[in-house]
Amino acid sequence: MIAKIRIFLALGFVAAGSLVLVPLQILSMKTGWWPETFILKIWHRLIIRALGMRIHVKGALSDKRPLLVASNHISWTDIMVLGSMVDVKFIARADMEGWPLIGMLSKLQRTVFIERERKRSSGDQANEIASRMAKGDAMVLFAEGSTGDGNIVLPFKSTLFGAASMAISEGAAEQVFIQPVAIAYTRLHGVPLGRRHRPLAAWIGDEDLMPHLKVLLAEGALDVEVHFGEPIAFSKGSNRKETSKLMESQVRAMMQAALADPRPSR
Repeated sequence: MIAKIRIFLALGFVAAGSLVLVPLQILSMKTGWWPETFILKIWHRLIIRALGMRIHVKGALSDKRPLLVASNHISWTDIMVLGSMVDVKFIARADMEGWPLIGMLSKLQRTVFIERERKRSSGDQANEIASRMAKGDAMVLFAEGSTGDGNIVLPFKSTLFGAASMAISEGAAEQVFIQPVAIAYTRLHGVPLGRRHRPLAAWIGDEDLMPHLKVLLAEGALDVEVHFGEPIAFSKGSNRKETSKLMESQVRAMMQAALADPRPSR
C-alpha cells in the first residue's frame, strides 16, 4: 500500500512539474532567451527527486570543445542522472523517440536519434552528431550500444565513434575531445548493492518502461555515482578502434572502483 501511494505521489509530482516546464522549454527553443539545457536540468532533477535517487560525482565535465562523452549505459535513468548535473545533449536509440513523455522531452532537448541496425542512415546520423559537436554541444554517447546489468561494462562499439572521425574529415574541427564517464548504481536505502541486486536499477533490452519505472518508484533511495575521466584528443591520425578500447578500459576501471568502494549515502 505504501509503495502504491509513493508511486502515485511521485507520478503526480512529475506530471505537475512537466505541465510548467514543457511550455517553458518550447519557449526557450523558439526564442533563445536562456540556454536550452537550463529548463531541462530542472526537469531531470525533478525526475531524480521523484525516483528518490542520490547522485555522487567524482571529477567534472570537460570544458574542452568539440566534446564527445563516452559513457557506459545501465538504464534510461542514466539520461536523467547526467542531464540533471551538466549541460549535455544525448545520442539515443531511435525507438525512444516514441516513448510517452520521455520521447517528447528528448525531442525538446534536441536528442539525436540513431537507428543502429540501418547502415544506410548511419552516415547522416554521424554527420548530425559531428555538426552538433562543432557548434559547441557536448554530446553523450552510450558507447556499448546497449544497456548492461550494472555489474559489468559491455564492449564499446568503435563504429559509434564515427561522428568524431567525420567532424574532422569534414573540416568541422581539427580535433575532437573524447571524455570517458562511468555510471554505477551503488546503494539501496544506504546498503551497498551486491552483484545479485544491482540489476534492480538496470533497464535491459526490450523491457517495458512502465513496469521498470514502477519498480524504481516503489523502491526509491538509490545511490548512483558518476565518475568523469580525463578527456583525450582525437585527431586525423587517431585510430578509432584503439580509442574505443581505451575509453572502454577507462570506463570499466572507474565503474569497478565505484562498485568496490561506494561512497556513503547522504
